[in-house]
This record gives sequence, C-alpha cells and structure tokens, in this order.
Amino acid sequence: MTKWVYSFGDGSAEGTRDMRDLLGGKGANLAEMSSLGLPVPPGFTITTEACTWYYSHNDSYPEGLDNQVEAALRAVGNLTGRRFGDRDNPLLVSVRSGARVSMPGMMDTVLNLGLNDETVPALAKASGDERFAYDSYRRFIQMYADVVMGLDHHAFEEVLEEFKDGNGHSLDTELTARDWQAVIERYKKLVAEELDRPFPQDPYEQLWGAVGAVFGSWNSARAITYRRLHDIPGDWGTAVNVQAMVFGNMGETSATGVAFTRNPSTGENALYGEFLVNAQGEDVVAGIRTPQDLTEAARAASGSEAPSLEAIMPEAFAEFIAICGKLEAHYREMQDVEFTVERGKLWMLQTRTGKRTAKAALKIAVDMAGEGLITPEEAVMRVDPAALDQLLHPTIDPKAKRDIIASGLPASPGAASGALVFSSDEAEEAKAAGRKVILARVETSPEDIHGMHAAEGILTTRGGMTSHAAVVARGMGKPCVSGAGQLRIDYRKGTMMSAGRTFNKGDVVTIDGSTGQVLLGEVAMLQPELSGDFAALMEWADKVRRMKVRTNAETPADARAARGFGAEGIGLCRTEHMFFEGERIVSMREMILAETEAGRRTALAKLLPMQRADFVQLFEIMQGLPVTIRLLDPPLHEFVPHTDEEIAEVAAAMQVDPERLRERALQLDEFNPMLGHRGCRLLVTYPEIAEMQARAIFEAAVQAGRATGSPVTPEIMVPLVGMKAELDLVRGRIDAMAEEVAKETGTRIEYQVGTMIELPRAALRAAEIAGSAEFFSFGTNDLTQTTYGLSRDDAASFLGAYQQKGLIEQDPFVTLDREGVGELVQIAAERGRRARPGIKLGICGEHGGDPASIAFCEEVGLDYVSCSPFRVPIARLAAAQSALKAAAKAKSGD
Repeated sequence: MTKWVYSFGDGSAEGTRDMRDLLGGKGANLAEMSSLGLPVPPGFTITTEACTWYYSHNDSYPEGLDNQVEAALRAVGNLTGRRFGDRDNPLLVSVRSGARVSMPGMMDTVLNLGLNDETVPALAKASGDERFAYDSYRRFIQMYADVVMGLDHHAFEEVLEEFKDGNGHSLDTELTARDWQAVIERYKKLVAEELDRPFPQDPYEQLWGAVGAVFGSWNSARAITYRRLHDIPGDWGTAVNVQAMVFGNMGETSATGVAFTRNPSTGENALYGEFLVNAQGEDVVAGIRTPQDLTEAARAASGSEAPSLEAIMPEAFAEFIAICGKLEAHYREMQDVEFTVERGKLWMLQTRTGKRTAKAALKIAVDMAGEGLITPEEAVMRVDPAALDQLLHPTIDPKAKRDIIASGLPASPGAASGALVFSSDEAEEAKAAGRKVILARVETSPEDIHGMHAAEGILTTRGGMTSHAAVVARGMGKPCVSGAGQLRIDYRKGTMMSAGRTFNKGDVVTIDGSTGQVLLGEVAMLQPELSGDFAALMEWADKVRRMKVRTNAETPADARAARGFGAEGIGLCRTEHMFFEGERIVSMREMILAETEAGRRTALAKLLPMQRADFVQLFEIMQGLPVTIRLLDPPLHEFVPHTDEEIAEVAAAMQVDPERLRERALQLDEFNPMLGHRGCRLLVTYPEIAEMQARAIFEAAVQAGRATGSPVTPEIMVPLVGMKAELDLVRGRIDAMAEEVAKETGTRIEYQVGTMIELPRAALRAAEIAGSAEFFSFGTNDLTQTTYGLSRDDAASFLGAYQQKGLIEQDPFVTLDREGVGELVQIAAERGRRARPGIKLGICGEHGGDPASIAFCEEVGLDYVSCSPFRVPIARLAAAQSALKAAAKAKSGD
C-alpha cells in the first residue's frame, strides 16, 4: 500500500532532508531537525503525491490516507501525552503547506486546530490562563473561517474593532477572557449568518477541511502567479505538515519569532531577525505589532527601546544561538528559521534555505568559501545568475537633494522612482501602459503579488524586516521600504499623508531600500560599483567556465561598459544602429533612396569616414579581442523617410525634387519588411554597400592595430543568409576589398568571414554554408521568429495567454525554445562542424544573456555567447554553472 504519511518527533523521523520532492521543503527539514535531536514539536507530513492524487481525482483523497493520518495523530498524542479531539486533554495542531521550494506567504496555514466549545475549557485549565485559551480559540475561528470556509478575515476584524470601541478598548491585549468569549459568540454568529452553516465543532472535520484548503491553495491565484514568476512547475503539488501546537502566546515568558543565521540584505555573518513576546507566529509577519530585535547589538543599532530576546530570555536565546550554528554547519547554507518559546521552553518550527538579496548571496557564498564550509565551485553554484541584475541597478546619488517624506525600514536594497499607486491592479495597469510606479500599501498580502511584480518598488506603512512585503521584494530584487509608520494611506481617496503633507495617486516619489527613506520626486541616481565579493566570485566562475562571453555593442559607451563587466570581445556589432542620428540618418536615407549606383556610391562616400571612425573606437577599446561586425541589415521601413519634413531634408541633401523622392519611398514600401529587402539580399542587390563597409572595417583595423600595438582580427558577418550562393557573392566583394586595402596601406589584415544563422533553411543547409563560412553566429531572435512564424514585436499580446493556459512554459523570445529552435541550432552546429572541423560557433540573440538558454548553449558546445553589456556578468556566472553541471553529469555517467 502506498505510504502517504511520514512521521517525525522525539529525536527520530521517517524522512530525511533529501526527500524534498516527496515531503516538500518544510516536511523534509522538520524530519531532518528531528533526526538531529533538535527540539521539534512532533507531527507528520502528508506527501506531495497525495496532493497530485487529490487534483487528478476530482478533489478526493486516496484510499488509506485517512487511516494513516489517524495513526500518525495517535503517535503524536502519545509523544505529547494528549489525544486529538479529547475534551479533557486535547491535542491541538497546526496545519501548514510545504512545497518543494519556498513560496513565502503564497499558500495557507491554520493554527490552533482542534479547539471547539468543549476543548477550549480544557486548554484554559491545562495552561492556567483562561484569557490565553479563549484568545487562541477566537484566532482559530478567524483563521479557519478565512482559509477553509472562505469568509474574509476583514469581516472578523470589523467585529473585533466594533467590540473594542463599544467597550473602551484600544488594544487586543486589553481584552479579558470574558471579552474574548463574547467576541467568539459574535464570530460564530457571523459565520452562521454569512455562510448558512455553523462553525465546525468536530476536530476531524476541521482537520480534513484544513488539509483540503492547503491542497487547494496550491492552485490559488496568488500561488499560480508566484509559480509563473519563479518557474515552478504546476504539477509538483504541495505537502501538508500537521504538527503539535506550541504556544508563544502563553504570557510574558512565551514568544515567537523568525530569524536568519546571516543578514539576508547584506550577507553579514550575524544573526538577523525579530520576535514578539506573548504572540503567535502569524503576528510577526502580519505587521500588526511592531516586532523586537533578537540581539542586543541589533537593538542598539536600531535605536529601539524594546528589550531584545537576548536580554529577556537569556537561556532560551543561548540555546537558540547554538541551534542556529548547528543548522548552518549541517546544511552548509544560510538558514531561515521559525521558533517559539513556550513558558521558557524553546521549540524549533522550521528551517529552510533563506532568501536573500544578490549582494547578500555574493557575500555569503564568498564568506562561506573562505570559512571552509563550501568550495569555491560550490560558491559559484550558490548565486542565481539572474539575481545579479540587482547589483546593476542604480542607487541614489549622495550629492542629490533629498526631500524626505518619511522613513521606514530598509527592507530590500536598491532605489527606484515612480508614480504613486495604491492598489496592485493599478500597478499592473500602469506597467502595461509603460509607466513606472511605486506600489504603496498599508501592508501587502499574497494577493498583491502581481502588483509587486509590476511596480518598480514597494512601500508599506506596517510590517518589519521579515514581513511579507520585505521577503517577497528581496526575492524579486525590488527595493522595498516597510514599516513607514508616520505615513497614512487612504485607499478610498487615493492619498498618502505624512506630517501634514498630502500626496496623491500619480505623484512621483523615490524609495531608498538601503536606508529606508521615502523621498519626494525623482531623485538623481548613480550606477552601482561591484564589490570585492563580486570580483572574487567572477574569478572563480571564469576559472571553471568553458564558453567565452562577448557583448552586443555598437557604441563606445556600451563597449567600455561591457569590458568593465568582463566581456571578452564583441559578438555582435549591428552596423545599421550606427546610422540613426543626425547627419548619419540623412546620408543613410540618401543611399537607400538613390535610384542609381552612382547615387548610392555618393551617399556611401559620406558614410565611409563615419563608419571607419566608429570601428576604430571599437577596435581600440577591445584591444585585440575579437569583434564581430554584422554588415548592414536594416529593415527599410526603419530608415525610409515618412514625414514631409524628413523627405524635404533628404531631398535637399540629394538635390532632387521632394515629390520624386516621395515616389521613390513608396516604391520601397514593403508589406512585410522583416522578411523583405534586408540583410544579404540588400548586399546582393547593391554590392557597393558591402564594399564600403568592408573598406571601413579593414582601414579601421589597420589604424587601430597601429595605435594600440594589438593586431585586430575582425570577424565579418553576413546576415540573413539562406543559401551558400548568397554568401559566396558577398564574400567575393569582401575578399576583393581586403586585397585592395592591403595594397593601399601596406598592411595585410587577418580576418574571418562568417554568417548569422537566423533562417531555418540556413540551419538545415549548414554543412553546405560552412564551406564558405568560417564561423556561425546564431541570431536566435530572428530564428525564433522564422521558426515559429511569430513577430516578436506583436507576440506579447497573446503569448501571456499561452503561458497561462499551459501551452508554453516560457516566452520563446526570453528563453530559447529547446525543442524547435534549439533543434535547429543543434542541427546547424553538428552539420557545420562536420563540414568544417573547428568552425567557431556562437549565439548573439537576446538569449545570450538568459541563464536557461546559456545552459542549452553549453550542452550544444557553442564556443561563446554574446549579450547586452549589463548582462555580461549574468552570462559569465551562468556559463560557469553550466560547465560545472556538465562536468558533474559526465562524472556521474548520465
């Protein structure tokens, strides 16, 4: 019979940390902590397989699950000396989700389950605290009715506020046991009135309702959004963890908190976290009460007057510090832990790998390698390449004037400016319209995930450093200021007030997630400087990666930036991008609109010195590193003049009648310019263009080589080739010009001629084309377009729907389609190598900066990837990780 339930507790467990796929991350780690002998409340895990069964069998449970759960409940009762459902000595449990990977706040939790009208007096008697018992019962009703029964928790908050106002109370802690009993009756009445059924009193009915709710939350809108944003497969499902309750709300000797073994924002090797006295775990992250610092050092640094856990519970704190050290050494990774102190007794409720900023990830990985906990290769694998984007975001210029509206907690570093919006839907609408916004909320909840993703940054008036807003923002790499308590947000009016000043929806603000400041207006920012940790990690990455990393650049600024980020050459210089400004575009239009070869050569003569000067700068910046120059590939519609003013300007330069020029422009109009007269087709029709560009390249190579002392070996790429004959014709003009320049200058330049593989025919005929091409560069932007028959400029209108319906997992313009486009790349690589052993192979589309696509390039054995300058570090790290994974796979014999 299938085993659906795995128990843990009292120093033993049926599972291990390696069983994450079956037990989920939380369940696997609870089992591991139990086996380590740590103080973990006993419990059991219902497997992810039960969840997938549930979804594939019309929301029903597999046969035998009920018997296994009841047996596990009895075992937990034996360990605790209690019995589930017993009116005199009841076992109370928590029911929590636990996916394979951490999804903070995305799925549901129920605490205090098992309480009812009969068991609550027993809890009061056992605890000796009647107020605590009835407070726990009202919490359970509110949470269960919300999570399981679908009655929004705000309805209960209104009842509670009304009761407090009517009885002269301002804080929950002022309510007595008798008060809570009155509130409970109002809560039960609310449930009956709103849902037409009573609040369930049977503990087993409560339990199965909670299990079903946790399974159901796997497919909640917020969880689906989170999975989509973090590439988590929908068929994984979630485990359910049922655990004996321990209570942090049993008076002043009880507490609950969350902590990281290292600072998740900076990476500093110091305990970081918060706790609340006389509270349950949800209170810490909900932002309802202001949490306290764990350590005296943190309390002093924050300027808080509230005592630390270290000061008020020294014995529990000392035990907690020792356990944190043991967990970090055991897992060899920074841990995010949850704990409860019940009347002085410490209990560990969870450990997991802690989410962190890119800056912290770098420091933690490098520090742990320095401490000998992990190897440099493991450090390279620890940092998410995509997260490096966080390090490349701007920070506020220290010289900039700061009009500080408010200050809160520096919850997630970085800075961002945008117009104020007060709802997630508004943020998403603004993003779709191309507007940058700051999402300001009293507090965020999992339902805000789509707005947080759309916003440039997040601002909340409540919540601490481990609140929902803080954790999610750090995971997204977005700046966040939380707990800005002096702000008052009025959702109905669409306003935010601070110190007598009112700010409206649409007003521009800047948040500084590194200092916690909220500033009025758009504030000047600086590009970040990469830390020594970054340099160390990149050095380790460069030692293990096989593929080279080049950049796509045509301006000196981009080329210099890319060199600063470690680019090893230019993999794509798009020469048509050099002609969009000033006099250049006029001369370019002259050339395109000329009706005779003589007219084109006149215009090309004007372009030659401009082109040569551009190439000289690029060659000098690269100092002998390879530079791949793509010959002219302009979709004509981007250059042909359209307005009367543009036509008049070009007509004056060409000294022709504007009307005649207008007619010529109409002759060049194309129905589908992306598949029209461009690339090698333009060079075949007008070979003088290839001659001008080749001359500019060779003359610039001579000049730059003499200036720098580093010989230049240009790689000349002919675009949009579909037939070898096209390449041969254009190559003939290039080779002839090389000879001509060599005679004129007395210097012979070494060079290569290759092609961009961006048409399916070119991929299929790669063996033939390799006879003339010394390198292939895969232009996967166009190859994706031509393989799918999609326009990348228009596909965004429907690709989102394809992803939501599960037809595709990724946008094929973001991550390379392995099955279709990828197969064409593989075919071209194999056939090209057979025809020309040693042919150089690279990729220069946007996929060259995407980690998942880079992994594919490693598998295919490409020689290099080329990407935009600011993605060069991402590509370097992704290439290293791909090489390490390939080596591990080869070693294992897979």
